[in-house]
Amino acid sequence: MKELIRKRILVTGGAGFLGSHLCERLVAQGHDVLCVDNFYTGTKRNVAHLLDHANFELMRHDVTFPLYVEVDEIYNLACPASPIHYQYDPVQTTKTSVHGAINMLGLAKRVRAKLLQASTSEVYGDARQHPQTEDYWGHVNPIGPRSCYDEGKRCAETLCMDYKRQHGLDIRIARIFNTYGPRMHPQDGRVVSNFVMQALTGEALTVYGDGSQTRCFCYVDDLIDGLIRLMNASTPPEAPVNLGNPHEISMLDTARRVIALSGSGSDIAFKPLPVDDPWHRCPSIERARTLLQWEPHTSLDVGLEATIAWFRRLIESTRERAAMAY
Repeated sequence: MKELIRKRILVTGGAGFLGSHLCERLVAQGHDVLCVDNFYTGTKRNVAHLLDHANFELMRHDVTFPLYVEVDEIYNLACPASPIHYQYDPVQTTKTSVHGAINMLGLAKRVRAKLLQASTSEVYGDARQHPQTEDYWGHVNPIGPRSCYDEGKRCAETLCMDYKRQHGLDIRIARIFNTYGPRMHPQDGRVVSNFVMQALTGEALTVYGDGSQTRCFCYVDDLIDGLIRLMNASTPPEAPVNLGNPHEISMLDTARRVIALSGSGSDIAFKPLPVDDPWHRCPSIERARTLLQWEPHTSLDVGLEATIAWFRRLIESTRERAAMAY
């Protein structure tokens, strides 16, 4: 049996949705994990169950400022990822993507650490290619309300590749497509969390346009497996790697499925499409299949059931705390 090589691993944005699941997995594998977060969208609740582990450490820090630690690997996940949160303070969003990447790359250069950059499918913008392959350059509005995130992540990718070429750093870039699961922020404005919260509270589910636009949803456990496989790949890919579920579903069908699985009596309300909202978002994952032997395995119904159960418990615990306050 292959012996574990215990590594010192930094996870920025580690108290967020994806970051907390990643920290949990790495701690379970026996690595020393330093979780860094400024708690803008992340929460201590997401990692509270890890605090008693000797190989887990939590630090409040904003990646727009330099960080001086000794680590072997860096997962740079720090950045608000939902439109509501990244558009609230767009200047800070760009700073987090760009300055954060500069600071983490500088740290990686100093300690010769491997770095995995969490990029996004939003680098493809309102894509004219479908599905999106990694060699597609995208169709992005550089001055729109979403550009703080889209262009910030594109610039971070540029920085990563330049550090790789100029300084010989071991860089891996994951272009993450829509991911869902337990610990999503209940007010993040993303499709699954919106639909589930609305269904469980009896509100009408908000569908934009006529609901025929499509997305692909990857369950969080599958995504975390992909990130770890990408970091652990013996040969670093020469270019970004898409990580997501290639099976498309329309927004209207997603809403109907959430209503059915949650047992909700909610209606569906149609509203105008947001500015620059992409019509289709679907990854080609052939590169991940070939290089990482990775593809998602969790069905949408199974993932949604787990997500609905988690949000149901969250709502119940919030009500219980409110009742106790009175």
